[in-house]
Amino acid sequence: MMKIDAHNHPDFAGYDAERHVQNMDKLGIAKTWLLSCEAPEDEYNPRSRNCLVAPGEYGPTLFFRCLEYKRYAPDRFILGYAPDPRDPAAIVKMRKAINTYSVQVCGEVKLRITYDNPDAVDLFRFCGEEGVPVTLHFDYPYRRPGVEFPRRHYWYGGGIDNFENLLRQCPETNFLGHAPGFWAHISNDNLWETVSCPKGPVIPGGRIERMLEKYSNLYIDCSADSGLNALTRDPEYTKKLFLTYPDRFLYGRDHFKNTLAEFIDTLDLPEDFLEKFYHGNAERLLPPVKEPAFG
Repeated sequence: MMKIDAHNHPDFAGYDAERHVQNMDKLGIAKTWLLSCEAPEDEYNPRSRNCLVAPGEYGPTLFFRCLEYKRYAPDRFILGYAPDPRDPAAIVKMRKAINTYSVQVCGEVKLRITYDNPDAVDLFRFCGEEGVPVTLHFDYPYRRPGVEFPRRHYWYGGGIDNFENLLRQCPETNFLGHAPGFWAHISNDNLWETVSCPKGPVIPGGRIERMLEKYSNLYIDCSADSGLNALTRDPEYTKKLFLTYPDRFLYGRDHFKNTLAEFIDTLDLPEDFLEKFYHGNAERLLPPVKEPAFG
């Protein structure tokens, strides 16, 4: 079955473009959404310094590296780019990225701002006008014991209330929820207040479930260890949620392992769901390419 990895990055975890494509071939992945992650240097968690930005230098993932991968394998990568909404030129930059470089995704947005602030809403509404989906990373400000510098904690996006407010303010924009601060709300409990990636059985009726029911512009990026942790907490609940909202979940990795697909194989899901999950939903969310930038 065709697979589209809806979340990955260039120069990540020791993988260059050649090795990235080899990994895709090995696991049957036809295309990858290749996302930048352009947080300012002082907002980037040092524990995440596994993206190469220049020889010997590590930090946030810059868009020019996505372009290099696209030039290397133009048919395998779908470009993602996300300017910082605090930049007065953010919309100008996003427009240029779409029109000049055929960017089809706004992402990954991983910033120490609330995503429902006026500048962010303005950018995301523009993305909605262009038909470009937006991938959002959420993390709550959990204190790191014994750590004072450079920051005591790393939070991104605000919280689930900010996300719901954003969904309400930008009904024409499709958003993908991602990362621990989003997935902690799969269960109807308060574990998210103290635990980054809660475990144990899921209590039905969590915020994710309620938001899926209420907001047709909410989609779910199942990538990363946080996604797998949430989905494996209660496989029967996960299967029910999948089949209730088959058009809203996207396969993604945010690494180079095959763990999510291996878990999905254990759920005995129908073929029509798997077609949507592995590629159909991702294909449907993307706008047409405006201008082939690479041939």
